[in-house]
Amino acid sequence: MLIRRNSAERGHADHGWLKSAHSFSFASYYHPAHMGFGPLRVINEDRVVPGAGFGTHGHRDMEIISYVLAGGLAHRDSMGNGSTIRPGDVQLMSAGTGVQHSEYNASVNDPVHFLQIWIEPSSKGKPSRYAEKHFPAEEKRGRLRLLVSQDGTDGSLSMLQDARLYAGLFDGTEQASLSLAPGRRGYVFLARGQLLVNGERLQAGDALQLQDESLIALSEGQDAEVLVFDLP
Repeated sequence: MLIRRNSAERGHADHGWLKSAHSFSFASYYHPAHMGFGPLRVINEDRVVPGAGFGTHGHRDMEIISYVLAGGLAHRDSMGNGSTIRPGDVQLMSAGTGVQHSEYNASVNDPVHFLQIWIEPSSKGKPSRYAEKHFPAEEKRGRLRLLVSQDGTDGSLSMLQDARLYAGLFDGTEQASLSLAPGRRGYVFLARGQLLVNGERLQAGDALQLQDESLIALSEGQDAEVLVFDLP
């Protein structure tokens, strides 16, 4: 079963300094049919103006992934971590028992465009952790590169959930597929461009839920950057 979610159907918020699109219920946006998908709880597509950002605030018991599409995102947290992530970088913060952090546009001239993804952990009350890694574009070109997993397979970052997050870049004749084991579900989010996914032509911001499907097939990309989740 395939359930499509078009970009325009997402929740939208405009705070002046921040423009955000919510794939699932978040903050003041509430939709009872879109509370999450398995442990996948949040995909927010955020655009932050130069010099602005999210002041220090807290999280706990959530796996928080940041994926930058353009610009630079400056991160600081109560664990002593501080860095600026840019396109190709993946940041994972396991909030665990609790962490305070801030996120700001690292530039005073250019906007930052990024995805913030929340995945519910399989167990609560674990120590907070932080990790980041750069995944070059050539590792994602015409294929799905594993970014985050439970066991850190293939150099991926390790999270506290039996889920896998992949990213791929597709153009022209490039194609790839991902098998889903029985009982697993898939979620595809197209960050940019156009892409054919299991016969559905997705545009930037569109998503596709896959339930009781054995394969995710990607083809006919046009400057496409896609995130694919393999979920319990």
